[in-house]
Order: sequence, then C-alpha cells, then structure tokens
Amino acid sequence: MSTFEILFFGDVVGKPGREGVYYFLEHHLKRKPDMLIANAENITHGAGTSEKHYQDMIGHGFHALTGGNHTFDRKESFEYMNTAERMVRPANIAGRQIPGRGSRIVDVNGVKVGILNVLGQVYMANYNSPWEVLDEELPQLLNVTPIVFLDIHAEATAEKGALARYASQLGASAVVGTHTHVQTNDARILHDRTGFITDAGMNGTYESVIGMEPLAAQKRMTELGWVKMEVAKSPQIQINAVRFVIEAESGQCLSVEPVFEIIQLPEHISLG
Repeated sequence: MSTFEILFFGDVVGKPGREGVYYFLEHHLKRKPDMLIANAENITHGAGTSEKHYQDMIGHGFHALTGGNHTFDRKESFEYMNTAERMVRPANIAGRQIPGRGSRIVDVNGVKVGILNVLGQVYMANYNSPWEVLDEELPQLLNVTPIVFLDIHAEATAEKGALARYASQLGASAVVGTHTHVQTNDARILHDRTGFITDAGMNGTYESVIGMEPLAAQKRMTELGWVKMEVAKSPQIQINAVRFVIEAESGQCLSVEPVFEIIQLPEHISLG
C-alpha cells in the first residue's frame, strides 16, 4: 500500500502569514509531505490574492492554492486568474464571466489530485449552491483520480459539517473548512473515508484578532463609522495546518492531524 500526504495551511494572512509559513517549512517542518496546499484569499495585505504573492507562494513549493470570498478583492485578480494554473477559486461564485477555475487536477510526481473549492451560503453573500457544485464537480474529479481535496470556505460550522459529510458520501478524500481563522478541535475521519476538520485556522500574527490589528477590531465593534482593518505585524507567528495521509490507490484517508505551533521569526525578516 502506498500513501500520499497532503499538508494544508489555513488562511494565510498578509506578509506575517506568508513569511511565517515559509520559515516554518524551512526550519520547523519535521516531515516533508508529498503535496502543499494553502488557502490564499488573504495573502495580499490581508484581503485578496495578487499575482506577485500567488507566484511567491508557488515559488516556495505550494502545489495548489485555494480561495474564498476575498479572492477577487483586488482588480488584478481578474486579469491574471485565467493563467494561474495552481489557483483554485471558489466554484460557486455567481456570474458567467468569473475568471479562473473552481476545480483542477494537479499532478504531483505522477499522482493526480483533484482540488475543489466552494463557498458557503449561511451568513455569507449571494453565492450559487455549493451542494449543486459538489454534485457536478466531485464525480468528474473522481473519474480522473481517487484523491480529491475539498476546501469549504464558509462562516457557519454546521454548514461546513453538513457539506463535508455530503462530500464524504460522494467520495472526497479530504475536506477542510476555512474562513473563520480559528482552528477547531474536531479532526476526524468521516464514513471511514474522508479526513475532515471544521476549520483549519489561520497563519499570521499570534497577538491579533484573526490576523488583524486588535485595536482596529475593537473600534470596529464599538464605534460608529468605518474603521480600516490592518494586518497585525509581529515576529511571533501562529502556524495552523492540517496533515492528511491518504491511501493513493483508493483515495481513503488513513489519518488527519492538525498542526498548531507558535514560532518566532528572526530579526532579519522584515514584516513592513
């Protein structure tokens, strides 16, 4: 029996998140996985995915990046997304002219992995049904490979759990929830098939409010008027990831393990 290991990093928030993940991979990672995936909707100043930072993540070894409700916060995303072959944006964004792909097959050293990204609807914006996307996209991916990874970017934990169980019934190998930036303590295997965690958490400044400056977050909740949110910048970085070990031939998840570490970036790494 051969196994295939996926290491997925939850929402990467701004430069502290990017630099923290890079430093973790180089200096703290004890076992190298076969595939690296990360949620990249917040990699550019905490909101959006620029082409420069997309290329930067790919250059640091990521085989695929998933998105979310902030993927198209930057105008340039509409300009480069069609050529970003490792980016998987949400498949159920409304509109026929949305660039990019909501599902992809990524080849990693001869092993094909299906990647799918959907947005939830509960407490979110007006997106198309993620249930219909799973019905349409998952069987197509499974026709190519038994290994399918799904990122559910959603607010409500119940919606993520319900969608994950449905995806498991359809045959997904691994399902992660993203968006809320707080890692949940419920990693499990569904239906003896699918590794799942309700939220993978976030990668960014540890002393923050979900990666953002605490004072700005407080003011937004207590004062009238618009308050600009800024990425919190500190060398103490929170690393949140999830490791999946999958049987390559069948796509069955054998184990799912959350990663939660606090690391200190050296002084020479600028977060400005």
